Amino acid sequence: MCGVVGIVGKGPVNQDIYDALTVLQHRGQDAAGIVTADGDRLHLRKDTGLVSQVFQQRHMHRLAGDMGIGHVRYPTAGTSSSAEAQPMYVNSPYGISLAHNGNLTNAEELVADVFRADLRHVNTESDSEILLNVFAHELDKRGEFVPGPEHIFEAVAGVHARCLGAYAAVALIMGGGIVGFRDPHGIRPLVYGCRDVQGGEEYIIASESAALSVLGFEILGDVAPGEAVYIDVEGRLHVQQCAVGPSLTPCIFEHVYLARPDSIMDDISVHKARLRMGEKLADRILEQSSGRDHEIDVVMPIPETSRTAAQPLAHRLDVKLREGFVKNRYVGRTFIMPGQNQRKKSVRQKLNAIDLEFNGKNVLLVEDSIVRGTTTQEIVQQARDAGARKVFVAVAAPAVRYPNVYGIDMPTSAEFVAYNRTDEEVGTYLGADWLIYQNLDDLVESAREGNRVIESFDCSVFDGNYVTGDIDDAYLERLSIDRNDETKQRRDAELTEGPTVIELHNHA
Repeated sequence: MCGVVGIVGKGPVNQDIYDALTVLQHRGQDAAGIVTADGDRLHLRKDTGLVSQVFQQRHMHRLAGDMGIGHVRYPTAGTSSSAEAQPMYVNSPYGISLAHNGNLTNAEELVADVFRADLRHVNTESDSEILLNVFAHELDKRGEFVPGPEHIFEAVAGVHARCLGAYAAVALIMGGGIVGFRDPHGIRPLVYGCRDVQGGEEYIIASESAALSVLGFEILGDVAPGEAVYIDVEGRLHVQQCAVGPSLTPCIFEHVYLARPDSIMDDISVHKARLRMGEKLADRILEQSSGRDHEIDVVMPIPETSRTAAQPLAHRLDVKLREGFVKNRYVGRTFIMPGQNQRKKSVRQKLNAIDLEFNGKNVLLVEDSIVRGTTTQEIVQQARDAGARKVFVAVAAPAVRYPNVYGIDMPTSAEFVAYNRTDEEVGTYLGADWLIYQNLDDLVESAREGNRVIESFDCSVFDGNYVTGDIDDAYLERLSIDRNDETKQRRDAELTEGPTVIELHNHA
């Protein structure tokens, strides 16, 4: 999960890109970067940390130019280091920078192919660098001194022919413009828009529509699966389908957890989808608890993402909705933290119970999803410590039992709380008196009601059905070795003990 943005403006774009990245900060808290084009010069700043930490005033002054791209990252493939922060850059052809959200599932094969066939060297373990080199090689094959839209689209078609998996990317081409493209399944989101300013129109491409709205851009549409959107240096918009047989199967987890509620993805309001999730979850609770005899005194969302679903749920159950937890907004998302001990410690720092709301009550806690269960287990205990008589847990998504291979750095299957456990066993592990999950069909319907054109979603974390069709047991086994907590801790230790490397193009 990462956030990308690209802007072609009529004046300096550095501040707008910075502001867009702050809107997309929830998509990645590990690293941030911006590259801008000023005449025949590129200016790049990237580093680990939040947007506000990476960019100081002196850096912003150096990011001159009227077009640029930006990125916020957490590590899906590769390591948590400044060397793998994005955007990434190659100088041939033209000078191209790229920012990428997603994960290439044939990255290992592509690394060898890029070296043997394309004569290009990949310097990091990031699949984003692979994607950049594939795109650069496909564009180089056109042999044009100044690439036109048709050459850009042919290059994107070449990427689609070679790359498997999920990718929503923006790329800056020196002397050309900015292109955004999305994989043929449209797994990861990408949207584009424009706004009128003095001197003409400015264009933006970003991961979520919230970034457009905040900056005053009008949404023109989602980048369709397999499609490319190209804005040249003159500010002209070009759009073309570049894939053979594209099929829209977006990631359902965007609507469950990842996206901002004020975003619209593939014509679906994230906010409304989550409201419908709450309604359907309430119906499921009523069905399984023999109508109104559910014993629930109060509904409490576990902030923030579950709040939207909790509101209609409480209304349908005809019980009070209360805010029982105070959230520290300066602690990051716990499911992407590097180790189990750090995740446990951060839960208490992140949420604190208001005893008055729990004392002597049967409390229904509403979660958006449960992955490892570490956070939920700690919260259930907090509720008991605050005096709750009984603690029930309702989850707006089904049980997560399969790894994500399309750009969400979830753990291995063995680290999922629902792995090899029944729903009742998960509830016991969490310390809950009762646990109820959303039905998968109800979850899909909650999102699909917003756009009936979409026939199916990528629900692989719930059902193990990988829409790209190239995932087998051997791939999942390699992924398991790469993603387990022990491997991540060893990488972090190596980075801590290793020498500090300062890249010349990273304005320090």
